[in-house]
Amino acid sequence: MHHTIDVKELHYRYPDGTPALRGVSLYIAPGQKVALVGPNGSGKSTLILHLNGILRGEGEVCVCGKPIRDENVPAIRAQVGLVFQDPDDQLFSHRVFEDVAFGPVHLGMEESEVRRRVGQALAAVGMEGFEDRVPHHLSMGEKRRVAIATVLAMDPEILVLDEPTAGLDPRGRRELISLLQHLPQTMLVATHDMRMVAELFPRTIVIDEGQIVADGPTAELFGNEQLLAAHGLEI
Repeated sequence: MHHTIDVKELHYRYPDGTPALRGVSLYIAPGQKVALVGPNGSGKSTLILHLNGILRGEGEVCVCGKPIRDENVPAIRAQVGLVFQDPDDQLFSHRVFEDVAFGPVHLGMEESEVRRRVGQALAAVGMEGFEDRVPHHLSMGEKRRVAIATVLAMDPEILVLDEPTAGLDPRGRRELISLLQHLPQTMLVATHDMRMVAELFPRTIVIDEGQIVADGPTAELFGNEQLLAAHGLEI
């Protein structure tokens, strides 16, 4: 089974011609939990958006053994749960239930299976009983959990999260870290939250100016003050 992310020599330019990714190569094995760190504008979000075909650059991107091509994108999007930085980009229904049910309904699942998946996904993020709430009225931390539930309802192999702790208060942040700790999926998380990285991710990839400048055990990278300072990262 290839529940992995495999990127080879990925190049991407913004529409105005500015290079965003310059020859990025990385491999994430099944079950690995990996942090992607780098300064603002380093290419983190751009890279993440290639992992389920929202952006297409030059080079090779294979996810769960499938190259990203038009005919593979629906299957890949079911297997790669992408959680955006702003939950409001992901939540658009009047009830939490409908947001979490959207993916399974879209895949044409039976009503009983949809209900089962919604229940399971909300339980996984500690949001049982919120089915009838209005997403718009939830706290940032609750919205982020519901956004994660919307992708968990698809039963993905891989979770890709963009800045999951951004905008959370200390308690919301703590709860989210604890949630991520217990999820079994292969995980790639782009973040500025270096304390979370130290706590959660055995491996860290450092990206700067669209290139991978370091990739290795988190403890080792965090011990290299010169490397961190050179790329504007603070512990």
